Order: sequence, then C-alpha cells, then structure tokens
Amino acid sequence: MTNDTPVISCRNAWKLFGPNPQQYLKQMPQGHGYDDIRADGYIAGVKDVSVDVARGEMLVIMGLSGSGKSTLVRCFSRLHDITGGVIEVEGQDIMALPEKELIELRRSKMGMVFQSFGLLPHRTVLDNVAFPLEMRGQDRHARRKRALEVIKLVGLEGREEYFPRELSGGQQQRVGIARSLAIEPDIWFLDEPFSALDPLIRREMQDEFLRLQDLLGKTIVFITHDFDEALRLADRIAIMKDGAIEQCDTPDRIVLDPQTEYVRKFTEDIDKAHVVHVGALAGPMNGAAVEGEPVAGDKTVQQLARTLVNDPREMLPVADKSGAIIGVLERQKALDVLLGTD
Repeated sequence: MTNDTPVISCRNAWKLFGPNPQQYLKQMPQGHGYDDIRADGYIAGVKDVSVDVARGEMLVIMGLSGSGKSTLVRCFSRLHDITGGVIEVEGQDIMALPEKELIELRRSKMGMVFQSFGLLPHRTVLDNVAFPLEMRGQDRHARRKRALEVIKLVGLEGREEYFPRELSGGQQQRVGIARSLAIEPDIWFLDEPFSALDPLIRREMQDEFLRLQDLLGKTIVFITHDFDEALRLADRIAIMKDGAIEQCDTPDRIVLDPQTEYVRKFTEDIDKAHVVHVGALAGPMNGAAVEGEPVAGDKTVQQLARTLVNDPREMLPVADKSGAIIGVLERQKALDVLLGTD
C-alpha cells in the first residue's frame, strides 16, 4: 500500500434486492438484521458497508458464496446502483454521475477480470487483448502496439496469433488479465479470477499477479473465497458475511486478532507462523536499549524460526527493508506464535 489517500470511499452502502428497496430502506427499523430483512421479502446484498481503498492498495474481499463480495464490487463500479449510502471513486459520487460520464470513468479508470475468461473464440490473442481499445476508438496501429506490450508483460509473447482454444486455462486467464491491462486502468477489479484453475496453475498465476502488482502498483480489489489466496495477496482483507463486513484488517491482524467468531473460524486452521510477519509483533522502542543484529520486519516468524529459537536475547531490534530500526520484538511473543501456547 503506497499511501492512505482513498481511491474508493464507501460509506454506509446498502444494496437491497426486492420490490421497492429505496422505500423499504427508509422505513426499515434500526438494527434490523439480515434474517429480518429476508423475512420482509428483501435480500441485503450489501448491508451498511463502510470501507476505503487506498491508492496502490490490494484489498482482498473474501467470504463464502452469497456473502455479498461480488455485489459489493459491482457497486464500486456502479454495475449495481446502491440503495443507500455513498460510494466515491477518485472523489466523485458515482451515483450522481450521468451515464455518459460513468461510462467514461469505467473506460478510462477501471479494468475488470472475472472468473469466466470471456474471450472471443473467433479472435486471436492479439485481437482479444486489443478489443477494448477498439471499442474505445483507438486506431489500429496504436492498439496493436499497446496489445503487444501487455501480451509481453503477462508472459504470452510468441502466442499473439493463437486462438483461445489453442491455449491452456492459465494462458487464457493471462489473456483476460492482459485485456484488462490494455486500457491502463488506475483501478483493477478481479472477481475470483483464478478459481477455475487447477492448484498448480493457480499458484503460478498468483506469482505472476504479485509480479505485475509490484511492477505496476495498481489499486486493486480482488475477490476470492480462498483464505490462503487472500493471505498471500492482500495488503488488507475484508471478510464478509450476509452482506456486511465482519472485519477489515491486514493479514497479520486478521490472524492474530480475529474480531468475531465468524472470522475466528476462518483463521483457526491457519499456521500463524507462516502468515505473521515479525514487524507485526514489534512494539515501540520507548527508549529500550537493544543491541546486536536486527531481524527483518518483512520476514514471517517461520522464515526466522532458526534465529528466534537460537538467539539468546530477550528483546530483538526489528528493521525495515532499508535497514532502519522500526521497533523492538519480544522474543517470547514470536516463539509463542511459532510453537503455540498451552
């Protein structure tokens, strides 16, 4: 996450499905729960959600089927009109935008990748990737040049003239990613893009995606139902249930301090030592005198297991990537994460 300036700001957003949702929301009793709303003949796809997405952040939204994660992202791009609340993108209230301006916002700022690849079977890789540029009215030479750039970026150079049927599932997904990147979006929405892939290809696509994000620094909202995938990719994770966000926090904090029973169930089988970074356990220096070699704050407890077990110091300095001391680690706290507590 590069800074805390919200690119997307969502305040008390509701999306109700039913016969007269706006009127129902106005008269709905305070504290009405998901089941109460359903008993009244409505479905709360999004229930009073407030969340910001910072510039350059990867926010992963996860939950079980029907939790509201896809509905929320469609509200972010106004593919769904919200029933109540406010959603701003780059400071603009998207519900107040006329259709022409909304279309322009999507075309110029947003890229979308969905679980179904949605490739045009009669078009080559090159033509599939260039398609959104063609819809934008870009001339043939310019769109071909840009398409070739992103095809190379996603590792498909040499397959420009292949048709989708000639590609593997992972390669088809790369075409979908390249197509969304071709328009150079500032904001990237990805709805379970890897869930149809087998585990090995899925892992490879996650690696590729992390490489692209490190290279491009996009603002990303990524939907998944796979907690391991969320932990691997996210700057922050928002866990949804019945249209509401149960907890939104860093992977370290989600694992170390689940705020609800529902979130705790997601984390109970996770090996915390493989997830929790040393920096997340570090406390302020507060004038403490710590000596010796610092430990790297961006390493997980598991990665530093040998050091933590063998180092006799009770308190260890923690450094960031530049080598600057950012805090102090109580060694026993890290060992408790590594070995568990009785």
